Amino acid sequence: MSSSALLSSVLDRIDQTQEQAIERLCALLRIPSISTQPTHAQDCRAAAEWLKNTLTDLGMNAALHDVKWAGPGHPMVVGHAPKQPNKPHVLFYGHYDVQPTDPEHLWTAPAFEPRIVEEPSGRKVLVARGASDDKGQVMTFLEACRAWKEIHGELPITISVLLEGEEECGGANLLPFLKENAESLKADVVLVCDTAMADRKTPGITTSLRGLMAEEVRIKCASHDLHSGIYGNAAANPIAVLCKVLAELRAEDGSVTLPGFYDGVADPSDDVRARWKQLFPNDASLLEEAGLSVSAGEKKYTAVEQTWCRPSCEINGISGGYEGEGFKTVLPSVAMAKVSFRLVPGQDPERLRAVFRDFVKARLPEDASVTFTSHGGSTGFAVSETSPFLKPALEALTDEWNVPAATVGSGGSIPVAGEVHEALGLDTLLIGFAQSDDRIHSPNEQYGLDSFHKGTRSWARVLARFADLA
Repeated sequence: MSSSALLSSVLDRIDQTQEQAIERLCALLRIPSISTQPTHAQDCRAAAEWLKNTLTDLGMNAALHDVKWAGPGHPMVVGHAPKQPNKPHVLFYGHYDVQPTDPEHLWTAPAFEPRIVEEPSGRKVLVARGASDDKGQVMTFLEACRAWKEIHGELPITISVLLEGEEECGGANLLPFLKENAESLKADVVLVCDTAMADRKTPGITTSLRGLMAEEVRIKCASHDLHSGIYGNAAANPIAVLCKVLAELRAEDGSVTLPGFYDGVADPSDDVRARWKQLFPNDASLLEEAGLSVSAGEKKYTAVEQTWCRPSCEINGISGGYEGEGFKTVLPSVAMAKVSFRLVPGQDPERLRAVFRDFVKARLPEDASVTFTSHGGSTGFAVSETSPFLKPALEALTDEWNVPAATVGSGGSIPVAGEVHEALGLDTLLIGFAQSDDRIHSPNEQYGLDSFHKGTRSWARVLARFADLA
C-alpha cells in the first residue's frame, strides 16, 4: 500500500489530538530559552533536554551535543529515526532559542506564559515569545511525525532532526558542527520550518533567502563627555559624525552607495515578477500589516522585490549621549550604531564588510576614531527549481490548503540553508506557516492555531508524498 493511502488515518489523528499538541507546544514555550543572554543558559539547556526527550518519544536515537568552536554555547539536539529501506532520507532543521522580550512593558501578559487569544475576526492565536519563531513551527513537524508513529508504528521515510540553540545569537557554532558531523547528518534533502506563507491562504516554499552581514560601529571623539556650553560648536560631536556617515549610505533613489555593492546581483525574471505581483498587486498590500503603504527602498523595484530579491542596508539601533529622563546638556565622547545588510546570491559578506568599514573610515574628520564589532555574516541562498523534492512538496501543500502552492522569496536570513549546502552539499526546502502579523522578534509574538494545525497536516502530507518517491 502506498504511503498516500495510509495518510487519511494520520490526518484524522492530527485532528483528534490538537488539544494535546497545543499543550505540548505550551510546555516548550514556557521555557525562556533566550540564547543571547547568559542568564538564560540553563533555560536553553532545559529546552534542549525537553526536545531530546520528545525525539526519544518519537522513536529516535536522540542526544545533546555540546558546542565548542566559537566558545561555549548552547547544545545541538540531534535525533535519528530508524532507516526506512529504499525511502528518502530528510534532515529537518529548526531552532529552540528565542529573542529577548524587551520592551517588557509592551507585552499584554508575561512573554513566557502562553495564552490563547481570540482576534476580532474570530481567529485564535497562541501568544508567547517563540510561538512562531521557531518553537511553534518546529512542533508542526514533530507533531506530524508523532501522528505517523502513533497510527502506523513507524515513520514513512528516514528522518533525522537537528535543532539548534544559537540561531538568534549568530549561530557561529553551526557550520563547524555540520562539518564535523557531516557523515552522520548526510541526507537527501534538508527541510526547514522557519519561514512564512505568501499570505493567509496561500502556502509556499521559500526558494530564495537573503544572507546577512552586520556591524556595530563605535565612533569616539573627545577623551570624555564634555559640557556642551563650554565646548559646544568647537568640539567634534560623535553623534553628528555618525549621523552624517549613516545618511550617506543611501542615495536619493533608495539605492545603497557602498562601492560595488550590487556587483553580482541579478534581477528576477519577468515570470517571477509576474507571479509575485499576483500575490502582492501593489506596495500597500505587502506593507499594510506594518501600518505602512509606500515602499522606502530602491525606486525601480516594488516592495516585494525589495524584500525578496534585493539587498538592503538598515540602521537597527543608534545611541550616544544622555538618554535618560529630563535633559542633560552633555556633548558625548562616543556614539554607536548597529547596521545590518541583507545580502542576495552573488554578494560576498566579508568583502562587503571590508567595503563598509573603509566607507566609514573615509568619512571621519580629524579627532574622530572608529572601532567595529562584527555580528554574523552569511551569503544569500537559492534552491534549484529542478530539485526532485520541490514538486511533490508543492503538491502536498496544494492538497492541504486547496490553493496552488507558490514558490516565494524571503527577506529574512536563515544561514543554515547556505551552511548545509557548504558542509553537506544538500538543497534545502523552506516550508513555513508563519504569517506576516505574527510579530516575530516583537512584543506579543503570536502563532495562529490554524497555522499550527494545518501546518502539522501539511507536513504529514509532505512526508507521504516523499515516501512514494522512487
